[in-house]
Amino acid sequence: MSDQLLDIQMSYLKELYDQLSEDLEQALPAIREKDRFHFKAFGEPCILSPQGITLGKQKLGGPKGILIALYARHAKNEPLQPRPLKSYKQIKGSMPYQGAFTVHSEKSLGPYVSRIQSAKDRVMAAFDGHENEDGKGDLSFTLYPLPKVPLYYNFYLADEEFPASVTCLFAANAEVFMSVDGLADVAEYTAKKIIEIVTD
Repeated sequence: MSDQLLDIQMSYLKELYDQLSEDLEQALPAIREKDRFHFKAFGEPCILSPQGITLGKQKLGGPKGILIALYARHAKNEPLQPRPLKSYKQIKGSMPYQGAFTVHSEKSLGPYVSRIQSAKDRVMAAFDGHENEDGKGDLSFTLYPLPKVPLYYNFYLADEEFPASVTCLFAANAEVFMSVDGLADVAEYTAKKIIEIVTD
């Protein structure tokens, strides 16, 4: 656990709890238990408290902890607008992060598309996801790594001409609930969790 990353996370939590919003429970959304908030993040049960963040059974201090703390600090009691979907490059200010997003959030999943298709029910269950009725490709589903940051995936199996590929899209107002660079990081850690599930 990096002390510097943990310090950043705890500074976000301090800011959050110093001016704790009365509607944070609805804004996240989460189940509130005194000063603790329970919700799912990155496919696992998450507990947010003034003392830190627990994901599954692990106390977080790395990048995922910062992302969850950042999400909570900027939580807004506004409705999610799923449509129209947009690509990462359509999000204002995303240009410096587009290359990394493509490599870590889309291309990284390419070698696992057939496994993802076979394990789609497990993947969707972990992220409280669902198949997309208007999806493209050979498989399409939406996952919720954070309650108001859904990721919409289209998967294409390899054929004689092209290798397997993946596109990851965002909700119309995704940047309301997470910073632009944070959205790329959320997609990257979601991809890592998907790979973990299908290779387990």
